[in-house]
Order: sequence, then structure tokens, then C-alpha cells
Amino acid sequence: MTPVEQDHGPQASLLRTLAIARPAAGRLALATLLGAGAAAAAIGLIATSAWLISRSAQHPRESAVAIAIVGVQFFALARGLCRYAERLVGHDAAFRVLSELRVSLYTRLERLAPLGLPAFRSGDLLARLVHDVDALQDLLLRVVGLFAIALGVGAATVLLVWSMLPAAGLILLAALMIAATLVPWLTGWLAARGEGRQAAARAELTAGVVDLIEGAPELIVSGAVQEQLRRAHAADSQLTRIAAASARTAGVGQGLTSLCAGLAMWGALLVGVAAVHAGRLDGVLLAGLALIPLVAFELVTGLPTATQTLQRVRRSAARVFAVMDAPAPVREPVHSRPLSPAPHALRLRDVHFTYPGAARPALDGIDLDLAPGRRVAVVGQSGAGKSTLAGVLLRFLPYDAGSVTLDGVELADLDGDAYRTVVGLVSQDTHIFDSTLRENLRLARRGASEEELRAVLAQVRLLDWTERLPDGLDTELGERGARMSGGQRQRLAIARALLADFPLIVLDEPGEHLDVTTADAILGELLVVTRAPANGRARATLLITHRLAGLEEVDEVLVLDRGRMVERGTHVELLARGGCYASLWERESG
Repeated sequence: MTPVEQDHGPQASLLRTLAIARPAAGRLALATLLGAGAAAAAIGLIATSAWLISRSAQHPRESAVAIAIVGVQFFALARGLCRYAERLVGHDAAFRVLSELRVSLYTRLERLAPLGLPAFRSGDLLARLVHDVDALQDLLLRVVGLFAIALGVGAATVLLVWSMLPAAGLILLAALMIAATLVPWLTGWLAARGEGRQAAARAELTAGVVDLIEGAPELIVSGAVQEQLRRAHAADSQLTRIAAASARTAGVGQGLTSLCAGLAMWGALLVGVAAVHAGRLDGVLLAGLALIPLVAFELVTGLPTATQTLQRVRRSAARVFAVMDAPAPVREPVHSRPLSPAPHALRLRDVHFTYPGAARPALDGIDLDLAPGRRVAVVGQSGAGKSTLAGVLLRFLPYDAGSVTLDGVELADLDGDAYRTVVGLVSQDTHIFDSTLRENLRLARRGASEEELRAVLAQVRLLDWTERLPDGLDTELGERGARMSGGQRQRLAIARALLADFPLIVLDEPGEHLDVTTADAILGELLVVTRAPANGRARATLLITHRLAGLEEVDEVLVLDRGRMVERGTHVELLARGGCYASLWERESG
């Protein structure tokens, strides 16, 4: 359980879910009224039919039962129409609410990305975004409305039976009260533990399956497939046990409700027979008096299941709002300052950053200047703080002290999305969407023309490969770019950055996960293509790498070690100095 789930609790999450549903309150109220109409029509149908059958047994004139015949037809049609309209309106309202909630949740995930997402497992996030959000519709459709209908129509039915025979009304009231309160309480108590664990168990199973699918190659190589399959099977078995316990609880609830319905019917029949013999009740009404309780109990039959559903929805709502309330790594300003016109310059002075709980700072007094046309490389061994620096520059991480300014304006005063239209990133883990090459490119600029797409592909040396594809730019790339090599995926990421025309580009380990030859080739090509101007102006480039090949082409090299800048200068100057950079160069060159 996350800290947010512990702090706010399932009950508060249910109230927040109802608050989110407020814009659809009118539609939900209409759906409830239609559901009440369908239930009332069902009771009217059975009461009228019972009276019609009993009266017809006396062979009256046709005119004496004409109204009852019309009533049966009316209630039969009204029941079906109201039920259909209730489902239509209710699901429309619920889907609108879920759509808004899912968009809000995805917007929050966007704010958390990328460095705030590791707090949740990828499979668990998928379960929250899909299963837990879907579960919240049950609160609107199968809990709140059902209890409201049972209360309203149940009271009206008791009054109807009371008007026919007060003793039968009291019996029906007592039976309905037991079925509507004690039975749901009992099933809720029995389901509290199991239903509360169901969302977490489903999330664990989803996370395990996602890990199994995404990590299949690594699991096969390491021989850990069977262990991962065992864990997935254990999670599935746990979910099956919870579902079986839920079914048993539902069976207990249904059985007790049916028992109450039978007792109510027999009780009404017994007092009704006595009243007919005593002359206090017309014998024609006796059939209706006995049958109405059976239909009335349709109002409360679903309440035990609704109570079980409520337990499950409470936990799902808590899990959804745990994501909504997760703190973003970087706070957005209340009133952001506008971006200055191009050209843009980025400046860092004495920047410090420490990860929560870390013993030492990841960045300790970093100075950096990125002016138009300037190309700077940041090098160092793993753990030196290179990727942390990229996170600060992209405004994915806050800096604890020092100053980071764009054109003299502090980053904390700029809107993050607007800022990232100026500073772009080519990361070491490029995500390729399961779509066409054209659509993957147009993520950078939706209105890019065919000529512009081909031109940028030519810049990154992918045009010849594109022309050999079966459908050219419209070729499907597969999940995560399965039909591309690692080098081609990285070149596509560079093409996106070039197409977006960022004035400042941060290249974070562009050759990572590639063989040495391909990595050096891509690094050399990057240093060439980033010379091209952005919007007719010189582009600033920051290259973050542990590879030193080709760095003689950059204007300045910064060497990081344990978060501190230990050396800076050109490639030639640093080699002549014989320090840390020279040692790294000797190690790489063999």
C-alpha cells in the first residue's frame, strides 16, 4: 500500500469518486428514476396480473376487466422501456465520468514522468489505469443507484400492501428491512477482507505478466523463466481463491435474501387467508397480496452483491487516487513567466541536487553554459551524475540550490511544457510506438509534410532503409520498434528531435545499449547533424556520454566524478593535462 493510500483511506476515495461524478449527477439521477420506474412497473404488472387472473375466474363481463387488461399491457411495456432507458442513460453517465477520470489520471502520469513513475510498477500502473478505473463505474451503476431504488420503491410497495392489509404490510416491511440491512451487512463483513485484497491481487498478476512478457529475452538468457512463471501462477491462484470466496459470500447473500422473500410471501398469504375468511379482504386481492412480496424482493436481491462490490470499489478507488495524489518531482509555478524570443541560452551556476535519502549529492556545484551554436559534452563513469544533470536540464528534477536560467529566467518560474518546446531530449531508451514510421515521426511535429519527413530521415541516414520497406513511411514498426535494429531506433529518435527543431538539444547517452562500432558511428553523425540550425538559428547541443570518441569536435568537455565537476576544457587541453579525462581516454583507446 502506498503512503497516499494509507493517508487518505478507501472511504475518502469513495467520496472523491462521487465528487468527480458531480458533473454527471443529472444523468445519474435520471437513470435512477428510470430504474425506479422499471421496478415500480414490475410490481404494478404482477399486482394487476394477479387481480386480472383472480377476477377472470369469476367470469365477469369483459368491460369489468378492460382497464386491468390495459394496465397489464402498459406495465409490461413500461418495464422494458424504463429498463432499457435506465441502462442507456446510466452507462452513458458512468462512461463520461470514467473518461474524465482516466484523462485526469493520464495527465497526472504525464506530470510524474519519467522520474516519478518508478514508484509504481509498470504492470501495476496498467492495472490502476484499466481495471481499477473500470471498477469505479460499479459504484455509480450497481451501488448508489441500487440502494436509492430499493429505498424509494420499497417504501412505496410497503404502503401499497399496507393499504390492502396492514398486517401483510408489516410482514413485508420487516422482511425487507432484514434483507436490506442485516443481509448486506453480513455479506459486507464476510467480503471485507477478500474484496479488499482483490484489486491488489489483480494488480500483482498484471504486473507479473507484464514483467514476464517484456523481460522474456532476459529471463530466457538467465534461466529465470520458470521462477517468473511460478510467481505468475501463484498470483493467479491467489486471485482465484479470492474470487471463489467472493462467490461463496454472494451465495450466502442470495440464499438469505431468498429465504426472507419466501417468508414474506408465506406470511402475507397466511394473514391474507385469515383476512378473507374474516371478511376484511376481498378474495380477488389475495393473489396479489401473496405475489407482490416476491417481486418486491427483486429490489433488495442485488444489495448483498452491491455491498461486496462496494468493498472492492473502495480499494480500487484508493489505488486510483494514490496515483492522482503522488507528488510530482517538479512543482509547476502558479503564475508562469512567458518564454523569451529566440535565440535561447541556458545557464547553470553552482547547481546542487540530492536524491531523497541519499548520503551524498548527485550534483555538487555544477556550472554550465549553453549558448546558440555551442556544443558541450559531459563525460564521466556510471554514477557520476550525468543522467541526473539531464533530468535537471529537462525540468524532470528540481535542483536544491544554485541557479538554472533560460534567457535569464529561473526554470522554477517557467511552465514545464512550454520550456520543453525549447529544450529537447534524445534519451538512451527510445520508445517506438506500435504504429507506422510516419506516425512515429509526426510525434515531433503533427503538421510535417512528406518532404520534411524524408529530409529528416536523410539527415539521420534512414532514408535508404525507408525506401526499401514494403510500405515506405506507412510501414508498421511493431511493438517498441520490433522491426528495427537498435541503431535504427536511435536514429529515429534523433530524427524526431531534428524535426521538432529544438533550439537546445540534450543527447543523453545516445549510444547506450549499442555495440561499440554502431555507437561511435551514431555519435559522430550526431555531432554533424546537430550543427544544422534550428529555425534558421544556431542550435546549442549538450552531449552526455561515457564514450569519448569524436569529442574533439565539441567546444568544451566537462568531466564529472561523484557529482562534482573535476575537469573542463577542450579534448586536446584535457589530454595534455593528463588528469581524469586522459585516464578515461587511455582506458577506452586501449
